[in-house]
Amino acid sequence: MLRLFWALVNAVLGLWPRLRRLPGKAAVALGAQGLGEPARPARLWRALAIVLPVALLAAIVLPQISLVMSPSIGAWAVRKAPGPIAKGDYVMFTLHHPIAGPKPVSVTKHALCMPGERLTLIETPSVGAPKSWDAHFFCNGVLLGVSLPFGIHGLKLEHFQWSGVIPRGMVYIGSHHPRGFDSRYFGLVPISRLTRMERLL
Repeated sequence: MLRLFWALVNAVLGLWPRLRRLPGKAAVALGAQGLGEPARPARLWRALAIVLPVALLAAIVLPQISLVMSPSIGAWAVRKAPGPIAKGDYVMFTLHHPIAGPKPVSVTKHALCMPGERLTLIETPSVGAPKSWDAHFFCNGVLLGVSLPFGIHGLKLEHFQWSGVIPRGMVYIGSHHPRGFDSRYFGLVPISRLTRMERLL
């Protein structure tokens, strides 16, 4: 008990010098040239006139910007863009998939094959994995991407099994990066789940 009392006394004694310096620090914050000098509030107001508008602008703009963490997309930062989604647009959506981890993640891709266009799947024996098949996806005859049998960490990947005319309200999304995780694996995505984006950087 006595040890606890002395620890409390020492804490209070250590706090006292800081409390004594507090008025001087406050004067410096109000524009004084140094400790012991008179405060000059005008300097503080000039600083606030610069800092506050910058902080307000940052508070408005930064929440609208999304950083792209994936190397499969040729953008570092995107923001929401009004208007209907067209072929080639950047789109963002929330991905729920074991590959992405236990929690949903926000993913940015391109809209590559739109409703009414023909998505064709052609399977070939995999070059990188015996007894496996690679899926080549084409939109109106143009190659979109080729699936991989295994992911970066050796996890087996199952490719999307479907061919035909993309129905209304659905879209194939992805990138041309060979290791991109996109509709090659999780299939078509409802347009209602997508947010149109535009590139900033």
